[in-house]
Amino acid sequence: MIAAALALLTLIFRQMRRAPAALPRARRPRPDKAVFVIWAGDESDASPIATRTAQSLRSAGVASRLVAITDLSDRAFHFASALLFVISSRDGQQDIDEAEFFLQRELPAIAGLPYAVLSLTNLLPDPKEDYGSRLDRRLRLLGAMPLSDSIEAVKGDAAVIRRWQQILPLVGGSRDEADWAAPDYTPWRMISRERINSGSDGSPIFHIRLESEEDLPHWEAGAIVEIYPGPAEDAIGTIGRPPLPHRQYSIASLPADGGIEMVVRERHTATGQLGLGSSWMCEMAQPGQRIALRLRENPGFAAPPDEIPMILIGNGSGIAGLRAHIKARPAGTRNWLIFGERNSAHDCLMGSEIAHWVATGHLERCDLIFSRDGPEKRYVCHHIAENEGSFLDWVLADAAIFVCGNLHGMATDVDTELSRILGRDVLDAMIADGRYRRDVY
Repeated sequence: MIAAALALLTLIFRQMRRAPAALPRARRPRPDKAVFVIWAGDESDASPIATRTAQSLRSAGVASRLVAITDLSDRAFHFASALLFVISSRDGQQDIDEAEFFLQRELPAIAGLPYAVLSLTNLLPDPKEDYGSRLDRRLRLLGAMPLSDSIEAVKGDAAVIRRWQQILPLVGGSRDEADWAAPDYTPWRMISRERINSGSDGSPIFHIRLESEEDLPHWEAGAIVEIYPGPAEDAIGTIGRPPLPHRQYSIASLPADGGIEMVVRERHTATGQLGLGSSWMCEMAQPGQRIALRLRENPGFAAPPDEIPMILIGNGSGIAGLRAHIKARPAGTRNWLIFGERNSAHDCLMGSEIAHWVATGHLERCDLIFSRDGPEKRYVCHHIAENEGSFLDWVLADAAIFVCGNLHGMATDVDTELSRILGRDVLDAMIADGRYRRDVY
């Protein structure tokens, strides 16, 4: 018996030596990860935008895959570096069978996977019923990371396409690609530019004032300005698309102020060069020079009625969007500002105005958080956690939460903290009711 066993082992050993070695599991070739551009619904609307999106990413050297939502397998999620959804429907509701089926599917783990949603309809969508909003809520519940709040709009809105294009650099796309749909620019002039964080360890921040060369248009708090980052003559009256892509900024003023005011931080690229927009607005353009721009309303950051309390949260140049809202609120309304920057000595942006708002009753409560003032870094999200009780009291009083500033960092950390305090279901319900709004970048 022993001899037979030894003979069998010898035979097995010889066969193993002759057989080719199996490729270790970790070394087996696998598909490279790619940005998945997923479209659904009306093919004449969704497919061209999705195709343009994928082509734009490939031109920037980013691997991308264009796929119909019906062809998106569970296995595909393992090879996705990000998900970009382009949805087109008749009325934004349950008229896209294949997309509705996707909402009902048991999806694999996608926690931390970046995503964005563009939802186009024939009618102005209802945020409670719009497919894009419901898809956004589902992805958030699964732990995916939003690159932007979902974009829901009427088909044919060129401004929406430009907003979508602005998301692509967040997944590696080019920031310098010409606009797919160019703004209809009008001429303004730079009146003044003042640095408002002199001595700061951070990048310079400027308060910029512009005046229109035509009749002053109307806008509401929360509106956006799209700036052409070059000589106005290159953009106004141009046949076809201007050579440079626009840059967008929150408007920090109201028409009653006589012009557009902006708060712009210098932004540097990975190579250390100034970004296209900030180099133009913070250095190259000079007071008295023409600026080509377009105003754009921003319904997703529009003010609530005066009787609704507001919690305004932001950091850095995000003070711009918050400033316009505070200026629009009557004295005596309930407003709570939570704002963060580096240190109080050099980074108290709009400090004198904030003090005036407190003194005149425009701000019931004002909390300024300076991350470098203490021995340990302390950010806006930490302050919210420390004041959880007060925060809950305001939310229970039907307060609306408005966030303006950096998406990666402040806004993401604040969203995580709000989810912990309120619960994701409550926060999603507030989004649907227009009580949680963000202008983040």
